[in-house]
Amino acid sequence: MSSTLMTAESRKNTILPMIIIGILFFIFGFVTWLNGSLIPFLKIICDLNDFQALFVTFAFYISYTVLAFPMASVLKLTGYRNAMALGLGIMAIGSLLFIPAALAANYMFFLVALFVLGAGLTILQTASNPYVVFIGPKESAAMRISIMGIINKTAGIIVPIVFATLILSDLGDISENALAARSAEDIRQLSERLIIPYIYMAVVLVSLIGLVYFSKLPSIKLESESDTNAPEKSNIFEYPQIILGASALFAYIGIEVISGDTIGLYGASLGVANFSTLTSYTMAFMLVGYFIGVITIPKYLSQSEALIGSAVAGCFFIICIVFSSSESLVISNWVWGWAGLPLLPDTVFFVALLGMANALVWPAIWPLALDGLGKFTAQGSALLIMSIAGGAIIPLIFGKLSETTGNMQLSYWIGIPCYLFILYYAISGHKKREW
Repeated sequence: MSSTLMTAESRKNTILPMIIIGILFFIFGFVTWLNGSLIPFLKIICDLNDFQALFVTFAFYISYTVLAFPMASVLKLTGYRNAMALGLGIMAIGSLLFIPAALAANYMFFLVALFVLGAGLTILQTASNPYVVFIGPKESAAMRISIMGIINKTAGIIVPIVFATLILSDLGDISENALAARSAEDIRQLSERLIIPYIYMAVVLVSLIGLVYFSKLPSIKLESESDTNAPEKSNIFEYPQIILGASALFAYIGIEVISGDTIGLYGASLGVANFSTLTSYTMAFMLVGYFIGVITIPKYLSQSEALIGSAVAGCFFIICIVFSSSESLVISNWVWGWAGLPLLPDTVFFVALLGMANALVWPAIWPLALDGLGKFTAQGSALLIMSIAGGAIIPLIFGKLSETTGNMQLSYWIGIPCYLFILYYAISGHKKREW
């Protein structure tokens, strides 16, 4: 492929770099989806309402917007390997900042630690996502990103279980009311339970620095060929496909974070006993979506067709969330009751199903948005990373709606405009080459 300019040695063997990038995607998932368990936990120990608790997602994801372009500059100076090692180091520092935060049980300290973690992830994401796109044919880029998504969301399934095991395993009744009724001393000790897991995380991140730094990641050149028939453009904002793509990703990240990080809050509000592990259900359905992408793209579905299906499914599931029963367990009993897994209220089940609708949005938008950017590809990648700010802003709007109306179930309506814009991009937005 002319737009994939790699060294002769890297063409012979891309397995090792994909394994290394796969490990990094696992780390992305582990750190990112830990927030879903952390939000209801911090709500209790810091005495927060729903709106305040969702500043966890704001602090974490706003770092992408603040730091995406600076990190892109760092990437140009250091190269991929050094930038990834630097990102892991920053994340290790963020993990260690949880120690004073937990000792003080101070919400602001937690938010600072989360921002630093997000800062490290920003440089890792800025480097790794375009790397996966351009390491092979662009027609199958969504399939490769889907494979990385499977790794990422596998971590998302594991992390709530690990969190519950390390933090909540010997507490007895872990319903939200039972935890909130504990004494101030009990709450302080509960907060300190976060220290050991985040020390473990820091140790793992530091060890991965050595793996990345001493690895032989092949170089790629992101200045892919532009459309030779198109007039020369002077800046990134003259390319509609990337601006609209970043807007679609903004909407997508917002609703993805809502589906993964508010399901625990929603379950807790309905009295679901296993609320701390509910993020695992969303991640499991995302895995199903990724497997569908690996099997069908590009053999049976184009990337734009996969995006259309995702948007339509998302709208349908949002309607089901709002109108389904919060008491009936019929659907989850029918789907997995035979396996003995904990059952979910129907409305919570459909929140988890959003994971399947969301799975192929990120993999499909990246190659569609970067297509034809030429020398502006690196800037386009940074712009897409900045759009992760949707995970900071849209969940906050969700939280404010929930707090104002007193009805979290109705707040999921916010997903409809998100999916409708994604649908527009899938049908025609990605084809625009002139404003």
